[in-house]
Amino acid sequence: MSLAETVETATERLNTTIVDRPRAVIVVFLLVTGVFVGGLGSIQVSAGGLDSFTEGLPEQEAEDQVTENFQGPFQSDTQDTTQLIRTDSNVLTKEALVRDARLIERISDRDDLRMESANGPAPTIARQLNPSASTPEDYRRTLERAPPSDIRQAVRELEEESRLSGSVSNDFNPTSVSASASITIISHDFPESFDDVTAVQTDLQTVADDMPGDVRAFGSGTTEAEIRQSMTDSLGIVMPVVILLLLFFLIVAYRDPIDVLLGLITLVMTIIWTFGFLGYARIPFSQQMISVPVLLLAVGVDFGIHIINRYREETERGFSAIEAMREANSQLIVAFIIVTVTAVFGFGANVISTLDPIRNLGIASAVGILFTFLLFGVFLPAAKLVSDDVRTRLGVPEFNSSPIASEDSALGRILAFPAQVSQYAPTVIVVGLLLSGGAMGAYGSGVGTSFENEDFLPPEEIPAYLTELPASLSPGEYTITSTINLLDDKFGSSQGSTVTVYVEGNLKQDHALEALAAPNDNPPDPLAVGSGGQAEAQSIITVIKSHANENEEFATLVDRNDQNDNGIPDQNLEQIYDELFASSASERAERYLTEDYRSAKIEYQTDSDATQTEVTAGGAELADRLRFDATATGSVVVLAAVMDRIFQSAIQGLVMAVALTAVFLVIIYGILERKPLLGVVNIFPILVAIAFLVGTMRYMDITLNALTATILSISVGVGIAYSVHTTHRFIDEYDATTDAHKAMMITLTGTGGALFGSMLTTALGTGALALAITPILGNFGVLIGMSVTYSFLAAVIALPPAVLLWERVHQWDIDLKARLRPTT
Repeated sequence: MSLAETVETATERLNTTIVDRPRAVIVVFLLVTGVFVGGLGSIQVSAGGLDSFTEGLPEQEAEDQVTENFQGPFQSDTQDTTQLIRTDSNVLTKEALVRDARLIERISDRDDLRMESANGPAPTIARQLNPSASTPEDYRRTLERAPPSDIRQAVRELEEESRLSGSVSNDFNPTSVSASASITIISHDFPESFDDVTAVQTDLQTVADDMPGDVRAFGSGTTEAEIRQSMTDSLGIVMPVVILLLLFFLIVAYRDPIDVLLGLITLVMTIIWTFGFLGYARIPFSQQMISVPVLLLAVGVDFGIHIINRYREETERGFSAIEAMREANSQLIVAFIIVTVTAVFGFGANVISTLDPIRNLGIASAVGILFTFLLFGVFLPAAKLVSDDVRTRLGVPEFNSSPIASEDSALGRILAFPAQVSQYAPTVIVVGLLLSGGAMGAYGSGVGTSFENEDFLPPEEIPAYLTELPASLSPGEYTITSTINLLDDKFGSSQGSTVTVYVEGNLKQDHALEALAAPNDNPPDPLAVGSGGQAEAQSIITVIKSHANENEEFATLVDRNDQNDNGIPDQNLEQIYDELFASSASERAERYLTEDYRSAKIEYQTDSDATQTEVTAGGAELADRLRFDATATGSVVVLAAVMDRIFQSAIQGLVMAVALTAVFLVIIYGILERKPLLGVVNIFPILVAIAFLVGTMRYMDITLNALTATILSISVGVGIAYSVHTTHRFIDEYDATTDAHKAMMITLTGTGGALFGSMLTTALGTGALALAITPILGNFGVLIGMSVTYSFLAAVIALPPAVLLWERVHQWDIDLKARLRPTT
């Protein structure tokens, strides 16, 4: 038995099972649904913010090592700290500092807030006034008793100390002793397994709200809480809109309440199966995953419209219900399989991403599409037969069972117009589409890439239309974005960012410090911000020079071991380190060198005009120049690394999706129809659609980010369905008429109506994501809606002339073989 016969036999058996044993099919699917219901309780919810994308990156691992080994002022694990951000006309007055001390004392009195220590202006100034002050109560009493003049003098004495300057805003003025904002870091004593950080930080904000002044509690718990809340609010807003839209289109497409109910039941089962799988597979549900149920609902309706519409076409031709479904299934089941496999290729192509959230999205959506095929391709036809049988027995009338479009309808004539035009100059049309698609693709190749906190966070101001929603749907209040903007405004640097180089090796070797300083003389342009074009670096060398200026004995030690008289010792380094760590400069030294003298960090200031890419390349170049194992890191470098991987994911996913889909279509059409070139024809419209999509992205200034990076491969998975359904129906009609133009006209007036209906449901259903709270989902909704629209238009406009050209090539091949066939 040939492969084609094997495929045909398998599909016939499946079709026979659906048609001859529909009740058994329903029972099996309901039992499986019960199994998947058990997985719903195991779903894990992840905030899905920046951390989920940076995990496992070498740059992030180096950043973690820097954080662990070099504790700067007030620096600690962000999971174990809460920032109290106070804003006022002047946060350094006695009254403001006393308020901060009282707040710290109240937090300390609450055992459930697990405060271990506090650092900020109030504790720092109190210890400067009274070195024996060590408790929140001591801080308060010291500040209450100190005259304002003493407090001002203490601030001036601490002017150069990072423990104070690092905790007040950029407008800090030591002369007038003023600043408009301050940060107090509350360190918590959380057990290793503690998982209620959010509750602690929420309660801490409640304590702060009971005190005078504007104080915001900011930490990982509050950030995660608001991201989770935005996910819940987005689902609460988007899903009702999607369901209402799908319900509307089901009513328009089916025009029968029983069929509408069957469609809704199948949609609900699809979601249960997919979410149950997520629970059993321990795949966390993140912000990106919100797009999955929306996509599956839209694609499921697409399948449902096709099966019901084709079934109705066959009943109008006089077939009985069973024979009509048998005929409809025999024509559609292969198309459904092709669409499913190509959709799995498109969605599943994201599995190759090196970023876990994108990979998880690829797995979830690919498995969801398989479930969608099983439920809409097997369960729904069986349920339709049973429901029609019951309706006949009970005498329930049919409401409207006519197909969506026909040759005589206005919609049918509109959809057939491109095929009508294509018969006159198919070559010119195809060339024109290739040129326009190529131009849009070239323009779209400049689409940007982004990865930033703002993508995942709710906007600072919620759009007015969302605030007007009913209380049950209206989103909550969000402060996270405004707090981050406040931090950037009050505490951000105006002199560019910094790049940290993490160095590992034996730093006691005589050449170690000279090696650390060597790259500074001729740095890459983004880091050449010092005098004379040198790098402006902060390292253990900086601390050594600074302490030598303060301590004559240490300066003598340095000079004695500086053979080339450049201020950098190049022998007896262990002794120098020992003296440094035993001195008053030990705290500063610990920020740049570990106590075992085997790890160091160098901080480079960067040009404020340099891009992330330029800064990252400059940091990597400096790291490569060092004579130790060195890795460039820092927030800019980590974000740039993620952006690079996002772009790689987008391109690799697109290439894989197109390649696998093209190969599969060529093979499947070659096996089943002996027409392999139709596989290439199938790919043509989707390539045109993607070219126009990326061009539109650049025009609308929508970047490839953590979610939109998946849009290119997903567009292949969703969009190819329109070409496949059209081509598959064309083949059926072509085999009957052997006239490509006539076959395409029949196809577009029949299947075209179902395509138009599914396009509206998919575009508007997925486009409803534009209403989501977070920008990352909103942009994805806009893009997937455009992608579906472009794919439909390409199937209707680009496919007919391409098919007519295929017929010419196909006929030329037949004629050539006939001429070459030997005569007898």
